[in-house]
Amino acid sequence: MRILLFGASGMVGQIALRAALQDADVTEIISVVRAPSHQEHPKLKEVVHEDFNDFSAIESAFSEIDACLFCLGVSSAGMGEEEYYHITYDITMSAAHILEHQSGSKATFIYITGAGTDSSEQGRSMWARVKGKTENDLQKLDFKAAIMFRPGVILPDGTIRSKTKNYQIIYDIFRPLFPLIKRFIPNYVTTAEQLGVAMMQAAKGASTKSILEIRDINLLK
Repeated sequence: MRILLFGASGMVGQIALRAALQDADVTEIISVVRAPSHQEHPKLKEVVHEDFNDFSAIESAFSEIDACLFCLGVSSAGMGEEEYYHITYDITMSAAHILEHQSGSKATFIYITGAGTDSSEQGRSMWARVKGKTENDLQKLDFKAAIMFRPGVILPDGTIRSKTKNYQIIYDIFRPLFPLIKRFIPNYVTTAEQLGVAMMQAAKGASTKSILEIRDINLLK
């Protein structure tokens, strides 16, 4: 199975990359990055591409892909709707359209979105409307499947780090409480391991749903 990965440097991208590297069914991971990570693995191929507004120059990297793990995203905090829309919707759909053209109905597109996404596209929350439109339009494309992951709260382990300094500080402070959090509110949180396993299972066609909330993610083993 050949995997196309976006956002490998972010927390969810790190989870996806680790899960794909550990999965025996994955033969190659093509990670599209703005700058090389210098991580080496026999299954990993990094494609360095600075302009995420236009992927046409690396179109060949989208060929013969079985699953795309699209983990690229930003927080909407302090961001206007136009800028957030461009990063969240335009870049995602640009990559999706090229994948549709190059791999078509062979490929599964897995999009990491968020709990509370607004599928109606009409709510008050700007980020939720934009995410909802992105989800809706991805599902209109001619993929084998388009699966939306809405993970909400993710409990990372020690090997997964957030790029956002303040988030990482919070994770470090509350890490001793992770087992209790997981025990008492299991339907509101998922772990890095559970999310990684669920993404790989969805990539292999194990999901019967197109939108996976936290409960669905935790059940996909």
